[in-house]
Amino acid sequence: MARDQATIFSFRCFCFNIFFLSAFSSIWLFFWSQYAGLFDLQNQITLQHQNQFINILSFPSAWNHLSFPSGPLPKLLKIALFVKKWPQKHLAGGLERHALTLHLTLAKRGHELHIFTTSSLNSSFPSYPIDTLYFHLSKPTAAGYLDQAIVWKQFQSQNSTGKPFDVIHTESVGLMHTRSRNLTNLAVTWHGIAYESIHSDIIQELLRTPEEPVAYALTQRAMKVVEEVKFFPRYAHHVATSDHVGDVLKRIYMIPEERVHIILNGVDEEIFKPNAAKGKDFKKKLGIPHSKTLVLGIAGRLVKDKGHPLMFEALLQMLKENDSFKENVIVLVAGDGPWSDRYKGLGASVLVLGTLEPAQLASFYNAIDIFLNPTLRAQGLDHTLLEAMLSGKPLMATRLASITGSVIVGAEMGYTFSPTVASLKATLYRVWHDGRGVLKRKGQFARQRGLQLFTATKMAAAYERLFLCISSDGERRDSYCTYQSSFH
Repeated sequence: MARDQATIFSFRCFCFNIFFLSAFSSIWLFFWSQYAGLFDLQNQITLQHQNQFINILSFPSAWNHLSFPSGPLPKLLKIALFVKKWPQKHLAGGLERHALTLHLTLAKRGHELHIFTTSSLNSSFPSYPIDTLYFHLSKPTAAGYLDQAIVWKQFQSQNSTGKPFDVIHTESVGLMHTRSRNLTNLAVTWHGIAYESIHSDIIQELLRTPEEPVAYALTQRAMKVVEEVKFFPRYAHHVATSDHVGDVLKRIYMIPEERVHIILNGVDEEIFKPNAAKGKDFKKKLGIPHSKTLVLGIAGRLVKDKGHPLMFEALLQMLKENDSFKENVIVLVAGDGPWSDRYKGLGASVLVLGTLEPAQLASFYNAIDIFLNPTLRAQGLDHTLLEAMLSGKPLMATRLASITGSVIVGAEMGYTFSPTVASLKATLYRVWHDGRGVLKRKGQFARQRGLQLFTATKMAAAYERLFLCISSDGERRDSYCTYQSSFH
């Protein structure tokens, strides 16, 4: 009994220490985000005044801030991509959507893309009218991962056919670290690392009800971080999809700065853009009356770690306690998952739309006044936030490091809240009281930032330059790895 109490006490102390460190980190990130614009301006002035050449591999900020030539390339690359799963229609997570958007853009630019991924047993594999795009399919393992022995044989076969691959790209651990060592022309993009998940585990523990069993994820996660610190260096180059992860990879994972590159996610700017007519038609089809003064939008997987228990409880309380809110506000929920039926039970003020295809999702964004993302998952950079920004909508999201450090860096483009029902309700009431006029101005600011940083074109141009740099040697490497221009 005494031993069990000691174990529990030790675990609670561990949780307290982690929570303290996380809180300290959050405070630091808050002040960092407030002055991020000033720091960016100082970087811009420094580069412009000195007019110096810089080694782009050591550039400390997101490459999306830089401008790269968009004309014909002097060199077309043969690129190998390892990704666990390729998107099937509109059913895709953030990693898959990133792989699709980035590599289709690169293929359209003329690069030869060879994609090593798993085959699907439930549906036919998609086809694309692009001559430079090749898929090499294999049966997934029992756990759903790429069979490393099979894909490596496929890779070696293609590497010896024609010219060898100029660059190898893996989405997270699509290609395991046991195969990646000694490949100097390899880059891995991380869509979530264990250190980020510690914050999520703390939130989940704090939100746990007395009836739920105690989770020991924090202890396990700490060991996972240690494992990652050990094997991450086996990858030659690391791409962080948020400023926060870039900092963690350098400080906590101790990867040399010239091997860590921040390239923020991007989404298709030709699909996600303002279109008032589409938004009006979307609301008309749903039968939303003109009397509704505020349309809130939620999209994504309706699961626990995306914050839907929190959002559901906040809406439930607000609809019960405030008749005016109930009469004047409507919530559109795009997505599917366990919390779908619960949202439907909230009545006529909440419309559950199911999963939407990209074109429908674009209309959805144009129909809402503000986009809400209650995620508890502190990993990667959520594509829905970026889609809403490019559609000209302000954002309201959980105060997580990746979001406040890269996306909602100021009140000009939206709102953030702590992952508690009380904070979420207070922020929703503030949004309601601010009204459409304020939200429209915030949305315009959000779109401008989105166009500067979060388009598929910006993302692909940054990856293209990285791939050109790490695939070359001699004078060409100096040319591709050196940058001289204005900082945006």
